[in-house]
Amino acid sequence: QVQLVESGGELVQAGGSLRLSCAASGRTFSRYAMGWFRQAPGKEREFVAAINWSGSKTDYAEPVKDRFTISEDNAKNTVYLQMNSLKPEDTAVYYCAAAPWGSASGEIKSYDIWGQGTQVSVSS
Repeated sequence: QVQLVESGGELVQAGGSLRLSCAASGRTFSRYAMGWFRQAPGKEREFVAAINWSGSKTDYAEPVKDRFTISEDNAKNTVYLQMNSLKPEDTAVYYCAAAPWGSASGEIKSYDIWGQGTQVSVSS
C-alpha cells in the first residue's frame, strides 16, 4: 500500500511560483497514476493535474493549463506540481492521490489513496 505526504504549500504573492511535492512510500510507486486535486473553502474538491502510471501522458484542468506542470521522479518516489503565475483563485488545500495502474484521470473516484493535503495561499 502506498502512503502519500504532500509538502511545499505556503503563502505567495500573485504572479509567484511554488513547487509542491508528494512523497510516496512503497516499492511499487512507478505502477501508480498520480493526480493533484485542490479544495478551496466552501467548494468541492476539483481536479488539477494528473500523470498516468507509465509517465507517458499528462492531463490538466483548463484553469491551470500552461501555468502548472506535473512531473515525477520514480527514483525518489515523488511527484511534483510546479505552479507558475499563481493567482488568488489558486488558493486551496492541494491533495495528491494515487491510482494503481491508472490513466491520467481527472475523476476523483479513480483514485484509491490520498494524502492529507498542503495549503497554498495566493495573495493579491
